[in-house]
Amino acid sequence: MRVITRRIKVLAERETSAHKYSHGTVAVIAGSDEYPGASVLTVGGARRGGAGYIQYADLESAPTSLVLQRFPDVVTKTLKTLQADCWVIGSGNPELPRRFVMPSSSYLVLDASSISLARESRSAFTVMTPHEGEFKALGYEVKSVEDRLKRVKQAASELNVFVLLKGPQTLIASPSGVVVENHSGGPELATAGTGDVLAGFIGSMLASWRPDNEESALEVLNKAVNAHSLAGKVAHRRYRPMTALDLLNELPQVIR
Repeated sequence: MRVITRRIKVLAERETSAHKYSHGTVAVIAGSDEYPGASVLTVGGARRGGAGYIQYADLESAPTSLVLQRFPDVVTKTLKTLQADCWVIGSGNPELPRRFVMPSSSYLVLDASSISLARESRSAFTVMTPHEGEFKALGYEVKSVEDRLKRVKQAASELNVFVLLKGPQTLIASPSGVVVENHSGGPELATAGTGDVLAGFIGSMLASWRPDNEESALEVLNKAVNAHSLAGKVAHRRYRPMTALDLLNELPQVIR
């Protein structure tokens, strides 16, 4: 029996004249032969954020095969032929930063090992989504609750990125120093792969909403975290223990 829950408004409106490109395109580079599941989770999240055209970079055979088996609506392309409004990079592909050339796009989401790319020159409106371990590896160690706020502001300013620091309380900081504290998540999200879903979902929402200033970007990011957290809570009520795939399957049930 499906758990009945409220739906929250997170998706951008579509005009009657809309076509698959008019509400944003996303390119996902995630997963590897070593971690193929990350490809499915990241692409799965991107399919639910409102963008009309989702592409996946065909770099290795195992993740590409999984993506096409699960999502026949997703288009696979070589890295050289990818073009998109938003790129989502890094989940489950630890070798990627060593061989990646920063794309030309409107928006960029950096996850997992690829948050190191935040130190490179880029023109895109950039969001990075580390947990505290990845944040420390980037040079921002968090030693206390109070330190989290200080460090997230510091990183956002120094790197000129939006920092979405995951944890029991998610902090979303803009380059100018504005911080949104989001308390919607629970301990059920502390399981492998939920961050991959969130990265893809954020990328798709950025591509479809197309925020053009810090205030609107913070609003989109906060909406994404709220929806992701609610899907996790609903999945947790249905499944014990909840998995990232359970959360992904609940996303369309909690958003509108």
